[in-house]
Amino acid sequence: MKQIVTRFAPSPTGYMHIGNLRTALYSYLLARHNNGKFILRIEDTDRERFVSGAEKIIFDTLKIAGLNYDEGPDIGGPSAPYRQSERKEIYLKYAQQLIEQGDAYYCFCGKAENHDDQNENEFGGYNRHCRNLSTDEVKHNLEAGKPYVIRQKVPLTGSTSYHDHVFGDITVENETLQDIVLIKSDGYPTYNFAHVVDDHLMGVNSVLRGSEYLTSTIQYVLLYKAFGWELPEYYHLPLIMGKNADGEVSKLSKRHGAVSFADLLEQGYLPQAILNYIALLGWHPKDDEQEFFTLPELVTEFNADDIRKSAAIFDYDKLKWMNSKYIANLSLAEFGDLARPYIERVVTRELADYDALLALLQPRIQILSEIPEKIEFFQSLPDFDINLLANDKKKTTLENAREILKATINTLESVETWENSVLFEKLNEVATNLNLKSMSIMWVVRLAVSGSMVTVGGATEIMEVLGKEESIDRLIRTLDRLQ
Repeated sequence: MKQIVTRFAPSPTGYMHIGNLRTALYSYLLARHNNGKFILRIEDTDRERFVSGAEKIIFDTLKIAGLNYDEGPDIGGPSAPYRQSERKEIYLKYAQQLIEQGDAYYCFCGKAENHDDQNENEFGGYNRHCRNLSTDEVKHNLEAGKPYVIRQKVPLTGSTSYHDHVFGDITVENETLQDIVLIKSDGYPTYNFAHVVDDHLMGVNSVLRGSEYLTSTIQYVLLYKAFGWELPEYYHLPLIMGKNADGEVSKLSKRHGAVSFADLLEQGYLPQAILNYIALLGWHPKDDEQEFFTLPELVTEFNADDIRKSAAIFDYDKLKWMNSKYIANLSLAEFGDLARPYIERVVTRELADYDALLALLQPRIQILSEIPEKIEFFQSLPDFDINLLANDKKKTTLENAREILKATINTLESVETWENSVLFEKLNEVATNLNLKSMSIMWVVRLAVSGSMVTVGGATEIMEVLGKEESIDRLIRTLDRLQ
């Protein structure tokens, strides 16, 4: 049984889209599940769309996601180089072979001529004006230095078919195909040509790509046949859709929210949660009940035959929920390392119990970027509406709020062990002494030390984080406002 070889071949044109990352993940999983080889190749021949720094984004994304490749631009390998811009002469050689075989031809038509409506065939596109130039005409044009491209010479009759492991047998009538450009006027190959040559030379025998290439793959099949090369196994992945404001769905784009791996990380999603979620966008595990997978578990469970045809809906709420579960399963130390940059955006003062703050936050957030808004009051007491202390549901008035604060301050000043359990016990004593419900005491104290009606913890938990001096100071300041 031959070794399965897959590849991920992105273009360095910007950020890493979720769809691209899913292609990389599935290619990685197919190779690793079958003890095969996973290759990274950079398809950078479209120099107009090249974005400086985009290649680093590709490397960083795969590293963070844990998708380690066996060969690539930065680690080398037997098929080096792995940047298409560095393989220019290789493509020219194979294009020349196709010309000699009669499967490609020189085209000297200018760009304007290529797109002139009067020069289009009945299916649109180039009208094949140069397809049947004589040998002498071609020689004359070349000797005259006339710019040219090299086009594929597709058959004009019959049909071409191939089998896709997701969508089944695909057949296209040849008369509907275009004589696409293989080598551009700058000498660089198009994606349509370069990836076929590279996949063959690098031994790639399993190709995973988006379903938008389903019909255009016929052109690549014809190239394989022209060279007499063995076709790879094809897996075309279903579209990833996003929910529109009107409830309809369309192809996932920026209007739906963050669509790049980097943006999701910036928003505070964990890479392992993102990877787990996108693995389920088109692939159906055998166990319908299991939703959470580590990367090694995905390698074990992944079967490319379980990739579905139907489009997948990217649900941000579902991703948030999944991310919250990953956050909750972190150790406190791991969570602290991730949360610290978000905490330090808004809280620069020293806290009495930093770990207590982490313990409050960890089970109460879905994404890390929620942290700053939830903890701003730990930096300083906001100027809240003092009338909020009066709450019918909590059985408080401004009058008994004054008594609560006086009694609380008096009780807490003598507390030596400033811990949540001790503070909770002391506030219950205040409630008993004032003949009030505990909820009344907790409401007034929590509002007095936080200035917020909604907080990440209760009154005593917040005071444990703030420390004795800061807590009592806030209680006194709130009482002064009531006085």
